[in-house]
Amino acid sequence: MQADFRRILTQAHRSNGTAALDAIEGALATVTDDRAETAAQHLATLGFRFQGEDSLDLAARAYALAARTSRSHTAQYHLAAIRTRIVDLCRRQAFDAVDGLLEELRQAKAAAGDRGPNDPSLIHIAWDYELAGDAEGAVRSYLLARIARDQLGAQALTIDGDTLERKIRNLRILQMTALAEHSRHEEAQALHERTRHVLGLEPLQIYDIVSARQAATEGEGEGEYKEMLGPRRIAEPEIRFLEGPVALTSDCGTLDAPPQYVARFKDCLTFPRSNIVLQGNRLIYDLAAHPDSGVADIKDGKNADQIMTAVYGAGRALVEEPAETQTLDAGLMMFGLQSKNYGHWLLEFVPRMLWFNDPACPSSFPICIDDHMPETHRQIVELLDERNRPILDLPAQAVRFKELGVAPVPTFFPFDARPDVPVYDSVWPKDVLSAMRRAVLDKLEARGVDLRSTGRRIVLSRKGFVQRQLVNESEIIDVLARRGFEVVYPEKLSFVEQIALYHAADVIVGSASSALTNCIFCNDNARVVALIHENRSFNFRGYTSMIESSGAKVLFIRGSTVPSDNAHPFHVNYTVTPGQVLRGLESVGVGL
Repeated sequence: MQADFRRILTQAHRSNGTAALDAIEGALATVTDDRAETAAQHLATLGFRFQGEDSLDLAARAYALAARTSRSHTAQYHLAAIRTRIVDLCRRQAFDAVDGLLEELRQAKAAAGDRGPNDPSLIHIAWDYELAGDAEGAVRSYLLARIARDQLGAQALTIDGDTLERKIRNLRILQMTALAEHSRHEEAQALHERTRHVLGLEPLQIYDIVSARQAATEGEGEGEYKEMLGPRRIAEPEIRFLEGPVALTSDCGTLDAPPQYVARFKDCLTFPRSNIVLQGNRLIYDLAAHPDSGVADIKDGKNADQIMTAVYGAGRALVEEPAETQTLDAGLMMFGLQSKNYGHWLLEFVPRMLWFNDPACPSSFPICIDDHMPETHRQIVELLDERNRPILDLPAQAVRFKELGVAPVPTFFPFDARPDVPVYDSVWPKDVLSAMRRAVLDKLEARGVDLRSTGRRIVLSRKGFVQRQLVNESEIIDVLARRGFEVVYPEKLSFVEQIALYHAADVIVGSASSALTNCIFCNDNARVVALIHENRSFNFRGYTSMIESSGAKVLFIRGSTVPSDNAHPFHVNYTVTPGQVLRGLESVGVGL
Protein backbone atom coordinates (compact mmCIF):
# COMPACT_ATOMS: atom_id res chain seq x y z
CA MET A 1 0.00 0.00 0.00
CA GLN A 2 2.92 2.33 0.70
CA ALA A 3 4.04 1.97 -2.92
CA ASP A 4 0.51 2.73 -4.11
CA PHE A 5 0.38 5.80 -1.88
CA ARG A 6 3.68 7.08 -3.31
CA ARG A 7 2.54 6.37 -6.88
CA ILE A 8 -0.69 8.30 -6.40
CA LEU A 9 1.25 11.25 -5.03
CA THR A 10 3.65 11.41 -7.94
CA GLN A 11 0.95 11.02 -10.58
CA ALA A 12 -1.47 13.56 -9.12
CA HIS A 13 -2.07 16.68 -11.18
CA ARG A 14 -4.82 19.23 -11.87
CA SER A 15 -6.86 17.04 -14.20
CA ASN A 16 -7.06 14.09 -11.81
CA GLY A 17 -6.53 15.98 -8.57
CA THR A 18 -9.86 15.24 -6.94
CA ALA A 19 -9.67 11.52 -7.68
CA ALA A 20 -6.06 11.39 -6.53
CA LEU A 21 -6.85 13.10 -3.24
CA ASP A 22 -9.84 10.76 -2.74
CA ALA A 23 -7.52 7.80 -3.20
CA ILE A 24 -4.89 9.30 -0.89
CA GLU A 25 -7.46 9.99 1.79
CA GLY A 26 -8.61 6.38 1.61
CA ALA A 27 -5.05 5.13 1.89
CA LEU A 28 -4.10 7.29 4.87
CA ALA A 29 -5.51 4.74 7.30
CA THR A 30 -2.79 2.30 6.27
CA VAL A 31 0.09 4.75 6.81
CA THR A 32 2.10 3.63 9.81
CA ASP A 33 3.26 6.06 12.50
CA ASP A 34 6.88 5.84 11.41
CA ARG A 35 5.83 6.86 7.88
CA ALA A 36 3.28 9.51 8.87
CA GLU A 37 5.61 12.50 8.87
CA THR A 38 7.06 11.57 5.48
CA ALA A 39 3.56 11.15 4.04
CA ALA A 40 2.56 14.54 5.48
CA GLN A 41 5.60 16.19 3.88
CA HIS A 42 4.67 14.63 0.53
CA LEU A 43 1.12 15.92 0.86
CA ALA A 44 2.35 19.41 1.72
CA THR A 45 4.61 19.32 -1.34
CA LEU A 46 1.63 18.26 -3.43
CA GLY A 47 -0.36 21.15 -1.96
CA PHE A 48 2.42 23.54 -2.87
CA ARG A 49 2.44 22.17 -6.42
CA PHE A 50 -1.33 22.58 -6.72
CA GLN A 51 -0.93 26.18 -5.57
CA GLY A 52 1.58 26.78 -8.33
CA GLU A 53 -0.93 25.37 -10.80
CA ASP A 54 -3.55 27.77 -9.39
CA SER A 55 -5.70 24.85 -8.22
CA LEU A 56 -6.30 26.34 -4.80
CA ASP A 57 -9.18 24.06 -3.83
CA LEU A 58 -6.98 21.02 -4.38
CA ALA A 59 -4.07 22.70 -2.60
CA ALA A 60 -6.19 23.46 0.46
CA ARG A 61 -7.40 19.87 0.62
CA ALA A 62 -3.84 18.52 0.29
CA TYR A 63 -2.64 20.75 3.14
CA ALA A 64 -5.61 19.65 5.27
CA LEU A 65 -4.71 15.97 4.65
CA ALA A 66 -1.12 16.76 5.60
CA ALA A 67 -2.34 18.28 8.86
CA ARG A 68 -4.42 15.18 9.55
CA THR A 69 -1.48 12.88 8.87
CA SER A 70 1.34 14.76 10.60
CA ARG A 71 2.30 14.09 14.20
CA SER A 72 4.63 17.11 14.74
CA HIS A 73 3.64 19.79 12.18
CA THR A 74 -0.12 19.59 12.34
CA ALA A 75 -0.58 23.26 13.29
CA GLN A 76 1.58 24.54 10.41
CA TYR A 77 -0.16 22.39 7.80
CA HIS A 78 -3.58 23.30 9.17
CA LEU A 79 -2.65 26.97 8.95
CA ALA A 80 -1.56 26.53 5.30
CA ALA A 81 -4.86 24.83 4.52
CA ILE A 82 -6.93 27.67 6.01
CA ARG A 83 -4.92 30.37 4.25
CA THR A 84 -5.22 28.64 0.90
CA ARG A 85 -8.91 27.95 1.41
CA ILE A 86 -9.58 31.66 2.12
CA VAL A 87 -7.94 32.74 -1.12
CA ASP A 88 -9.79 30.04 -3.06
CA LEU A 89 -13.18 31.04 -1.66
CA CYS A 90 -12.56 34.74 -2.34
CA ARG A 91 -11.60 34.01 -5.92
CA ARG A 92 -14.75 31.95 -6.31
CA GLN A 93 -16.76 34.79 -4.74
CA ALA A 94 -17.94 32.44 -1.99
CA PHE A 95 -17.46 35.27 0.48
CA ASP A 96 -19.98 34.16 3.09
CA ALA A 97 -17.90 31.11 3.94
CA VAL A 98 -14.81 33.22 4.63
CA ASP A 99 -16.19 34.97 7.72
CA GLY A 100 -15.89 31.84 9.86
CA LEU A 101 -12.54 30.92 8.34
CA LEU A 102 -11.03 34.21 9.54
CA GLU A 103 -11.77 33.23 13.12
CA GLU A 104 -10.32 29.77 12.41
CA LEU A 105 -7.27 31.51 10.97
CA ARG A 106 -6.84 33.51 14.17
CA GLN A 107 -6.99 30.35 16.27
CA ALA A 108 -4.67 28.43 13.92
CA LYS A 109 -2.10 31.23 13.98
CA ALA A 110 -2.13 31.18 17.78
CA ALA A 111 -1.70 27.40 17.83
CA ALA A 112 1.19 27.58 15.35
CA GLY A 113 2.80 30.59 17.01
CA ASP A 114 2.60 32.35 13.65
CA ARG A 115 2.64 36.16 13.47
CA GLY A 116 1.02 36.24 10.06
CA PRO A 117 3.47 37.37 7.36
CA ASN A 118 1.99 34.73 5.04
CA ASP A 119 -1.65 35.53 5.67
CA PRO A 120 -3.65 36.00 2.47
CA SER A 121 -3.86 39.66 1.46
CA LEU A 122 -7.56 40.32 1.19
CA ILE A 123 -6.73 43.87 0.21
CA HIS A 124 -4.81 42.64 -2.83
CA ILE A 125 -7.67 40.30 -3.72
CA ALA A 126 -10.06 43.25 -3.49
CA TRP A 127 -7.72 45.36 -5.59
CA ASP A 128 -7.67 42.67 -8.29
CA TYR A 129 -11.47 42.72 -8.36
CA GLU A 130 -11.42 46.49 -8.54
CA LEU A 131 -9.01 46.52 -11.48
CA ALA A 132 -11.20 43.96 -13.22
CA GLY A 133 -14.22 46.25 -12.84
CA ASP A 134 -16.02 43.91 -10.43
CA ALA A 135 -17.23 46.38 -7.80
CA GLU A 136 -19.26 43.83 -5.84
CA GLY A 137 -16.36 41.40 -5.61
CA ALA A 138 -14.15 44.27 -4.46
CA VAL A 139 -16.65 45.41 -1.82
CA ARG A 140 -17.07 41.91 -0.40
CA SER A 141 -13.29 41.44 -0.25
CA TYR A 142 -12.76 44.83 1.42
CA LEU A 143 -15.43 43.93 3.98
CA LEU A 144 -13.48 40.78 4.81
CA ALA A 145 -10.28 42.85 4.94
CA ARG A 146 -11.94 44.94 7.68
CA ILE A 147 -12.45 41.80 9.75
CA ALA A 148 -8.86 40.74 9.13
CA ARG A 149 -7.68 44.20 10.13
CA ASP A 150 -9.67 44.19 13.38
CA GLN A 151 -9.13 40.55 14.38
CA LEU A 152 -5.73 39.75 12.94
CA GLY A 153 -3.98 43.13 12.76
CA ALA A 154 -3.89 42.93 8.96
CA GLN A 155 -3.25 45.82 6.59
CA ALA A 156 -5.37 48.89 7.33
CA LEU A 157 -5.09 50.90 4.09
CA THR A 158 -5.92 49.97 0.51
CA ILE A 159 -3.40 49.85 -2.32
CA ASP A 160 -4.20 53.44 -3.26
CA GLY A 161 -4.05 54.70 0.32
CA ASP A 162 -7.75 54.88 1.25
CA THR A 163 -9.20 53.54 4.45
CA LEU A 164 -11.23 50.40 3.96
CA GLU A 165 -14.41 52.21 4.95
CA ARG A 166 -13.79 55.02 2.48
CA LYS A 167 -13.09 52.52 -0.30
CA ILE A 168 -16.25 50.53 0.40
CA ARG A 169 -18.33 53.71 0.43
CA ASN A 170 -16.85 54.90 -2.88
CA LEU A 171 -17.45 51.57 -4.57
CA ARG A 172 -21.00 51.44 -3.27
CA ILE A 173 -21.59 54.93 -4.70
CA LEU A 174 -20.37 53.71 -8.10
CA GLN A 175 -22.68 50.73 -7.94
CA MET A 176 -25.67 52.74 -6.78
CA THR A 177 -25.10 55.42 -9.39
CA ALA A 178 -25.08 52.80 -12.15
CA LEU A 179 -28.38 51.45 -10.85
CA ALA A 180 -29.92 54.91 -10.45
CA GLU A 181 -28.99 55.87 -14.00
CA HIS A 182 -31.07 52.92 -15.18
CA SER A 183 -34.02 53.97 -12.97
CA ARG A 184 -33.33 51.13 -10.53
CA HIS A 185 -33.43 53.37 -7.48
CA GLU A 186 -35.02 50.85 -5.14
CA GLU A 187 -32.26 48.33 -5.92
CA ALA A 188 -29.64 50.99 -5.17
CA GLN A 189 -31.41 51.71 -1.90
CA ALA A 190 -31.32 48.01 -0.98
CA LEU A 191 -27.63 47.76 -1.92
CA HIS A 192 -26.80 50.60 0.47
CA GLU A 193 -28.80 48.89 3.20
CA ARG A 194 -26.57 45.81 3.00
CA THR A 195 -23.45 47.66 4.13
CA ARG A 196 -24.58 50.89 5.79
CA HIS A 197 -24.36 49.47 9.32
CA VAL A 198 -20.76 48.44 8.76
CA LEU A 199 -19.90 51.98 7.64
CA GLY A 200 -21.98 53.74 10.28
CA LEU A 201 -24.33 55.27 7.69
CA GLU A 202 -28.05 56.04 7.79
CA PRO A 203 -30.74 54.81 5.35
CA LEU A 204 -31.16 56.37 1.91
CA GLN A 205 -34.41 57.98 0.79
CA ILE A 206 -35.45 58.59 -2.82
CA TYR A 207 -36.22 62.12 -4.04
CA ASP A 208 -37.40 63.66 -7.30
CA ILE A 209 -34.89 66.23 -8.64
CA VAL A 210 -36.32 69.67 -9.43
CA SER A 211 -34.94 73.14 -10.11
CA ALA A 212 -35.66 76.00 -7.73
CA ARG A 213 -38.08 77.46 -10.24
CA GLN A 214 -39.93 74.15 -10.55
CA ALA A 215 -40.05 73.73 -6.79
CA ALA A 216 -41.50 77.21 -6.31
CA THR A 217 -43.99 77.21 -9.16
CA GLU A 218 -45.16 73.59 -9.44
CA GLY A 219 -47.53 73.09 -6.54
CA GLU A 220 -49.38 75.29 -4.12
CA GLY A 221 -47.66 77.06 -1.26
CA GLU A 222 -44.33 75.31 -1.85
CA GLY A 223 -42.20 78.42 -2.24
CA GLU A 224 -41.76 81.91 -3.62
CA TYR A 225 -39.70 82.76 -6.68
CA LYS A 226 -38.65 86.20 -7.91
CA GLU A 227 -36.65 86.51 -11.12
CA MET A 228 -34.07 89.28 -11.13
CA LEU A 229 -32.51 88.69 -14.53
CA GLY A 230 -34.12 86.67 -17.27
CA PRO A 231 -32.59 84.11 -19.65
CA ARG A 232 -30.31 85.71 -22.26
CA ARG A 233 -27.69 84.82 -24.84
CA ILE A 234 -24.02 85.45 -24.11
CA ALA A 235 -21.01 85.44 -26.43
CA GLU A 236 -18.36 82.75 -26.58
CA PRO A 237 -15.05 84.26 -25.41
CA GLU A 238 -12.07 84.65 -27.71
CA ILE A 239 -9.12 82.75 -26.24
CA ARG A 240 -5.58 83.90 -26.92
CA PHE A 241 -2.48 81.71 -26.60
CA LEU A 242 1.15 82.75 -26.94
CA GLU A 243 1.71 79.87 -29.37
CA GLY A 244 -1.25 80.81 -31.55
CA PRO A 245 -4.58 78.98 -31.97
CA VAL A 246 -4.89 75.75 -29.95
CA ALA A 247 -7.37 72.98 -30.74
CA LEU A 248 -9.07 72.55 -27.37
CA THR A 249 -10.42 69.16 -26.34
CA SER A 250 -13.05 70.51 -23.94
CA ASP A 251 -16.63 71.35 -24.88
CA CYS A 252 -17.81 74.95 -24.81
CA GLY A 253 -20.37 75.52 -22.07
CA THR A 254 -23.85 76.75 -22.80
CA LEU A 255 -24.16 80.29 -24.14
CA ASP A 256 -27.72 80.52 -22.82
CA ALA A 257 -27.23 82.21 -19.47
CA PRO A 258 -29.73 80.96 -16.87
CA PRO A 259 -32.11 83.34 -15.11
CA GLN A 260 -30.99 84.92 -11.85
CA TYR A 261 -33.49 84.82 -9.03
CA VAL A 262 -34.13 84.69 -5.34
CA ALA A 263 -36.41 81.95 -4.01
CA ARG A 264 -37.73 81.05 -0.57
CA PHE A 265 -38.78 77.62 0.60
CA LYS A 266 -40.34 76.41 3.83
CA ASP A 267 -39.39 73.34 5.86
CA CYS A 268 -36.13 72.44 4.10
CA LEU A 269 -33.43 70.01 5.07
CA THR A 270 -29.89 71.02 4.08
CA PHE A 271 -26.36 69.77 4.52
CA PRO A 272 -23.55 72.28 5.10
CA ARG A 273 -20.71 71.87 2.57
CA SER A 274 -23.29 70.64 0.06
CA ASN A 275 -25.65 72.31 -2.43
CA ILE A 276 -28.47 69.87 -1.75
CA VAL A 277 -31.81 71.21 -0.49
CA LEU A 278 -34.51 68.67 0.42
CA GLN A 279 -38.17 69.60 0.73
CA GLY A 280 -40.69 66.83 1.18
CA ASN A 281 -39.96 64.20 -1.46
CA ARG A 282 -38.05 66.64 -3.71
CA LEU A 283 -34.38 67.51 -4.06
CA ILE A 284 -34.02 71.15 -5.14
CA TYR A 285 -30.80 71.53 -7.12
CA ASP A 286 -30.49 73.57 -10.32
CA LEU A 287 -27.35 71.78 -11.52
CA ALA A 288 -28.84 68.30 -11.09
CA ALA A 289 -32.10 69.42 -12.74
CA HIS A 290 -30.41 71.14 -15.70
CA PRO A 291 -30.97 69.58 -19.17
CA ASP A 292 -27.17 69.20 -19.51
CA SER A 293 -26.73 67.53 -16.11
CA GLY A 294 -25.74 64.28 -17.81
CA VAL A 295 -22.24 65.67 -18.38
CA ALA A 296 -21.75 66.50 -14.70
CA ASP A 297 -20.13 64.32 -12.10
CA ILE A 298 -22.16 65.70 -9.21
CA LYS A 299 -19.95 65.60 -6.14
CA ASP A 300 -22.50 66.43 -3.42
CA GLY A 301 -22.53 63.38 -1.19
CA LYS A 302 -19.32 62.00 -2.72
CA ASN A 303 -16.52 64.36 -1.67
CA ALA A 304 -14.46 63.45 1.38
CA ASP A 305 -15.80 66.35 3.47
CA GLN A 306 -19.46 65.56 2.79
CA ILE A 307 -21.63 64.67 5.77
CA MET A 308 -23.98 62.41 3.85
CA THR A 309 -24.07 59.99 0.92
CA ALA A 310 -25.95 60.84 -2.27
CA VAL A 311 -26.25 59.43 -5.78
CA TYR A 312 -28.14 60.69 -8.83
CA GLY A 313 -29.71 59.28 -11.96
CA ALA A 314 -32.77 59.36 -14.22
CA GLY A 315 -34.28 62.44 -12.62
CA ARG A 316 -34.16 61.11 -9.07
CA ALA A 317 -31.63 61.01 -6.26
CA LEU A 318 -30.94 58.91 -3.20
CA VAL A 319 -29.80 60.90 -0.17
CA GLU A 320 -28.79 59.62 3.23
CA GLU A 321 -31.06 60.61 6.10
CA PRO A 322 -29.18 62.52 8.82
CA ALA A 323 -28.92 60.92 12.24
CA GLU A 324 -29.02 64.34 13.91
CA THR A 325 -30.10 67.80 12.80
CA GLN A 326 -30.17 71.29 14.13
CA THR A 327 -33.12 73.59 13.40
CA LEU A 328 -33.03 77.25 12.38
CA ASP A 329 -35.99 79.54 11.86
CA ALA A 330 -34.58 81.09 8.68
CA GLY A 331 -31.42 81.63 6.66
CA LEU A 332 -29.89 82.57 3.32
CA MET A 333 -27.91 79.79 1.67
CA MET A 334 -24.31 80.92 1.26
CA PHE A 335 -22.93 77.49 2.12
CA GLY A 336 -22.27 74.61 -0.25
CA LEU A 337 -19.88 72.36 -2.13
CA GLN A 338 -16.30 73.72 -2.29
CA SER A 339 -17.25 76.94 -0.50
CA LYS A 340 -13.82 77.00 1.13
CA ASN A 341 -12.10 77.16 -2.27
CA TYR A 342 -11.65 80.83 -3.16
CA GLY A 343 -12.21 80.41 -6.90
CA HIS A 344 -15.45 78.50 -6.38
CA TRP A 345 -16.52 80.92 -3.66
CA LEU A 346 -16.03 84.08 -5.73
CA LEU A 347 -17.70 82.73 -8.88
CA GLU A 348 -20.46 80.49 -7.54
CA PHE A 349 -21.41 82.03 -4.21
CA VAL A 350 -20.58 85.75 -4.01
CA PRO A 351 -22.89 86.80 -6.91
CA ARG A 352 -25.82 85.55 -4.83
CA MET A 353 -25.36 88.54 -2.54
CA LEU A 354 -26.63 90.75 -5.38
CA TRP A 355 -29.98 89.00 -5.14
CA PHE A 356 -30.05 88.46 -1.38
CA ASN A 357 -29.89 92.25 -0.96
CA ASP A 358 -33.27 92.48 -2.69
CA PRO A 359 -36.29 93.25 -0.49
CA ALA A 360 -37.68 89.83 -1.47
CA CYS A 361 -35.34 88.48 1.22
CA PRO A 362 -36.42 89.71 4.66
CA SER A 363 -33.68 91.52 6.54
CA SER A 364 -34.27 89.22 9.50
CA PHE A 365 -32.84 86.25 7.54
CA PRO A 366 -29.23 85.60 8.62
CA ILE A 367 -26.58 84.74 6.06
CA CYS A 368 -25.43 81.15 6.63
CA ILE A 369 -21.90 80.08 5.67
CA ASP A 370 -19.76 76.98 6.20
CA ASP A 371 -17.60 77.13 9.29
CA HIS A 372 -14.50 75.80 7.51
CA MET A 373 -14.20 78.76 5.14
CA PRO A 374 -11.29 81.22 5.43
CA GLU A 375 -11.81 84.63 6.99
CA THR A 376 -11.61 86.39 3.61
CA HIS A 377 -14.90 84.74 2.64
CA ARG A 378 -16.68 86.27 5.60
CA GLN A 379 -15.10 89.64 4.77
CA ILE A 380 -16.69 89.54 1.31
CA VAL A 381 -20.14 88.80 2.75
CA GLU A 382 -19.82 91.62 5.27
CA LEU A 383 -18.70 93.99 2.51
CA LEU A 384 -21.60 93.24 0.17
CA ASP A 385 -24.42 92.84 2.67
CA GLU A 386 -26.65 95.92 2.55
CA ARG A 387 -29.14 94.79 5.20
CA ASN A 388 -26.84 94.46 8.24
CA ARG A 389 -27.67 90.78 8.60
CA PRO A 390 -26.03 88.45 11.12
CA ILE A 391 -23.67 85.83 9.69
CA LEU A 392 -23.99 82.28 11.02
CA ASP A 393 -21.18 79.71 10.75
CA LEU A 394 -22.69 76.28 10.19
CA PRO A 395 -20.77 73.23 11.46
CA ALA A 396 -20.83 69.94 9.58
CA GLN A 397 -24.27 68.90 10.78
CA ALA A 398 -27.54 68.71 8.85
CA VAL A 399 -29.75 71.78 9.27
CA ARG A 400 -33.51 72.00 8.96
CA PHE A 401 -34.67 75.48 8.04
CA LYS A 402 -38.20 76.59 8.73
CA GLU A 403 -37.62 78.99 5.84
CA LEU A 404 -34.65 79.12 3.49
CA GLY A 405 -33.63 81.71 0.89
CA VAL A 406 -31.66 80.49 -2.13
CA ALA A 407 -30.09 82.12 -5.19
CA PRO A 408 -28.37 80.55 -8.22
CA VAL A 409 -24.88 80.10 -9.62
CA PRO A 410 -24.46 82.54 -12.56
CA THR A 411 -24.07 79.74 -15.10
CA PHE A 412 -24.35 75.97 -15.44
CA PHE A 413 -21.09 74.96 -13.77
CA PRO A 414 -20.36 71.27 -13.07
CA PHE A 415 -17.77 70.70 -10.38
CA ASP A 416 -16.33 68.07 -12.68
CA ALA A 417 -17.32 66.35 -15.91
CA ARG A 418 -18.09 62.64 -15.98
CA PRO A 419 -15.09 60.49 -16.90
CA ASP A 420 -16.67 59.33 -20.17
CA VAL A 421 -17.45 62.78 -21.61
CA PRO A 422 -15.28 65.76 -22.64
CA VAL A 423 -14.60 68.41 -20.02
CA TYR A 424 -17.42 70.93 -19.86
CA ASP A 425 -15.88 74.43 -20.05
CA SER A 426 -18.40 76.81 -18.48
CA VAL A 427 -18.73 80.32 -19.87
CA TRP A 428 -19.43 82.98 -17.23
CA PRO A 429 -21.96 85.73 -18.06
CA LYS A 430 -20.30 89.13 -18.11
CA ASP A 431 -23.38 90.97 -16.85
CA VAL A 432 -23.51 89.13 -13.51
CA LEU A 433 -19.77 89.19 -12.84
CA SER A 434 -19.54 92.85 -13.88
CA ALA A 435 -22.39 93.69 -11.51
CA MET A 436 -20.63 91.85 -8.67
CA ARG A 437 -17.36 93.62 -9.52
CA ARG A 438 -19.06 97.02 -9.54
CA ALA A 439 -20.78 96.33 -6.22
CA VAL A 440 -17.45 95.42 -4.57
CA LEU A 441 -15.57 98.41 -6.01
CA ASP A 442 -18.34 100.81 -5.05
CA LYS A 443 -18.27 99.54 -1.48
CA LEU A 444 -14.49 99.96 -1.28
CA GLU A 445 -14.61 103.45 -2.74
CA ALA A 446 -17.24 104.37 -0.16
CA ARG A 447 -14.79 103.24 2.52
CA GLY A 448 -12.11 105.47 1.07
CA VAL A 449 -9.97 102.71 -0.39
CA ASP A 450 -7.62 104.05 -3.09
CA LEU A 451 -8.48 102.21 -6.31
CA ARG A 452 -6.51 104.34 -8.74
CA SER A 453 -4.39 102.57 -11.34
CA THR A 454 -0.74 102.93 -10.36
CA GLY A 455 0.94 101.03 -13.17
CA ARG A 456 2.12 98.29 -10.82
CA ARG A 457 3.41 95.04 -12.24
CA ILE A 458 2.77 92.01 -10.06
CA VAL A 459 3.56 88.31 -10.25
CA LEU A 460 1.39 86.00 -8.16
CA SER A 461 3.14 83.29 -6.15
CA ARG A 462 1.57 79.86 -5.69
CA LYS A 463 4.36 78.46 -3.55
CA GLY A 464 2.05 77.80 -0.64
CA PHE A 465 -0.02 75.30 -2.60
CA VAL A 466 0.73 71.69 -3.49
CA GLN A 467 -1.44 71.51 -6.63
CA ARG A 468 -0.94 73.17 -10.01
CA GLN A 469 2.44 74.51 -8.95
CA LEU A 470 4.75 76.36 -11.29
CA VAL A 471 7.73 74.20 -10.38
CA ASN A 472 10.32 76.77 -11.48
CA GLU A 473 8.43 79.69 -9.95
CA SER A 474 11.50 81.11 -8.23
CA GLU A 475 13.30 81.31 -11.58
CA ILE A 476 10.38 83.16 -13.20
CA ILE A 477 10.03 85.54 -10.24
CA ASP A 478 13.74 86.31 -10.36
CA VAL A 479 13.57 87.16 -14.08
CA LEU A 480 10.49 89.35 -13.62
CA ALA A 481 11.81 91.08 -10.49
CA ARG A 482 14.69 92.42 -12.56
CA ARG A 483 12.10 93.99 -14.83
CA GLY A 484 10.11 95.85 -12.21
CA PHE A 485 7.68 93.16 -11.06
CA GLU A 486 6.83 92.64 -7.39
CA VAL A 487 5.93 89.23 -6.02
CA VAL A 488 2.56 88.92 -4.26
CA TYR A 489 1.21 86.16 -1.99
CA PRO A 490 -2.59 86.70 -2.24
CA GLU A 491 -3.43 84.29 0.59
CA LYS A 492 -1.56 86.56 3.02
CA LEU A 493 -3.71 89.59 2.19
CA SER A 494 -7.21 90.52 3.32
CA PHE A 495 -9.91 90.61 0.69
CA VAL A 496 -9.86 94.42 0.59
CA GLU A 497 -6.07 94.46 0.21
CA GLN A 498 -6.28 91.95 -2.64
CA ILE A 499 -8.92 93.91 -4.56
CA ALA A 500 -7.07 97.19 -4.17
CA LEU A 501 -3.86 95.56 -5.38
CA TYR A 502 -5.40 93.85 -8.41
CA HIS A 503 -7.28 96.97 -9.42
CA ALA A 504 -4.17 99.12 -9.18
CA ALA A 505 -2.01 96.78 -11.27
CA ASP A 506 -1.62 97.25 -15.01
CA VAL A 507 0.13 93.89 -15.54
CA ILE A 508 -0.49 90.62 -13.69
CA VAL A 509 1.40 87.36 -14.23
CA GLY A 510 0.27 84.23 -12.43
CA SER A 511 -0.79 80.62 -12.56
CA ALA A 512 -4.35 80.03 -13.81
CA SER A 513 -5.73 79.21 -10.37
CA SER A 514 -7.92 80.64 -7.65
CA ALA A 515 -5.55 83.59 -7.21
CA LEU A 516 -6.18 84.65 -10.80
CA THR A 517 -9.92 84.76 -10.12
CA ASN A 518 -9.45 88.17 -8.52
CA CYS A 519 -8.68 89.54 -11.98
CA ILE A 520 -12.43 90.11 -12.09
CA PHE A 521 -11.49 93.27 -10.17
CA CYS A 522 -8.73 94.46 -12.55
CA ASN A 523 -8.95 97.90 -14.08
CA ASP A 524 -10.25 97.74 -17.64
CA ASN A 525 -6.82 98.45 -19.18
CA ALA A 526 -4.99 95.66 -17.37
CA ARG A 527 -3.12 92.91 -19.16
CA VAL A 528 -3.07 89.44 -17.63
CA VAL A 529 -0.61 86.68 -18.53
CA ALA A 530 -1.92 83.34 -17.28
CA LEU A 531 0.54 80.45 -16.93
CA ILE A 532 -0.74 76.90 -17.10
CA HIS A 533 0.18 73.31 -17.98
CA GLU A 534 -0.30 71.93 -21.50
CA ASN A 535 -3.63 70.14 -20.93
CA ARG A 536 -5.90 71.23 -23.80
CA SER A 537 -9.05 70.32 -21.88
CA PHE A 538 -8.40 72.96 -19.20
CA ASN A 539 -11.22 75.51 -18.68
CA PHE A 540 -9.69 78.27 -20.82
CA ARG A 541 -13.13 79.62 -21.78
CA GLY A 542 -14.09 79.85 -18.14
CA TYR A 543 -10.98 81.79 -17.16
CA THR A 544 -11.22 84.07 -20.19
CA SER A 545 -14.89 84.94 -19.67
CA MET A 546 -14.30 85.47 -15.96
CA ILE A 547 -11.19 87.68 -16.26
CA GLU A 548 -12.40 89.68 -19.24
CA SER A 549 -15.67 90.55 -17.51
CA SER A 550 -13.53 93.35 -15.98
CA GLY A 551 -12.49 94.70 -19.36
CA ALA A 552 -8.94 93.35 -18.92
CA LYS A 553 -7.34 91.08 -21.54
CA VAL A 554 -5.75 87.70 -20.86
CA LEU A 555 -3.07 85.72 -22.70
CA PHE A 556 -2.38 82.07 -21.87
CA ILE A 557 1.09 80.53 -21.88
CA ARG A 558 1.05 76.75 -21.87
CA GLY A 559 4.14 75.26 -20.30
CA SER A 560 5.34 71.66 -19.92
CA THR A 561 3.37 69.33 -17.69
CA VAL A 562 5.23 67.54 -14.91
CA PRO A 563 3.90 63.93 -15.05
CA SER A 564 2.01 62.71 -12.00
CA ASP A 565 0.16 59.47 -11.33
CA ASN A 566 -2.15 60.87 -8.66
CA ALA A 567 -3.02 64.46 -9.54
CA HIS A 568 -6.22 65.46 -11.32
CA PRO A 569 -5.35 66.50 -14.92
CA PHE A 570 -6.34 70.10 -14.11
CA HIS A 571 -4.10 70.22 -11.04
CA VAL A 572 -0.82 68.81 -12.31
CA ASN A 573 2.36 70.80 -11.79
CA TYR A 574 4.20 72.35 -14.71
CA THR A 575 7.10 74.52 -15.84
CA VAL A 576 7.36 77.50 -18.18
CA THR A 577 10.57 78.99 -19.50
CA PRO A 578 11.58 82.59 -18.77
CA GLY A 579 11.71 83.10 -22.54
CA GLN A 580 8.04 82.16 -22.87
CA VAL A 581 7.04 84.62 -20.16
CA LEU A 582 9.07 87.47 -21.63
CA ARG A 583 7.68 86.83 -25.13
CA GLY A 584 4.19 86.76 -23.67
CA LEU A 585 4.65 90.12 -21.98
CA GLU A 586 6.02 91.64 -25.15
CA SER A 587 3.08 90.28 -27.17
CA VAL A 588 0.57 92.08 -24.90
CA GLY A 589 2.51 95.33 -25.18
CA VAL A 590 4.45 95.35 -21.93
CA GLY A 591 7.77 97.11 -22.34
CA LEU A 592 10.69 95.27 -20.76
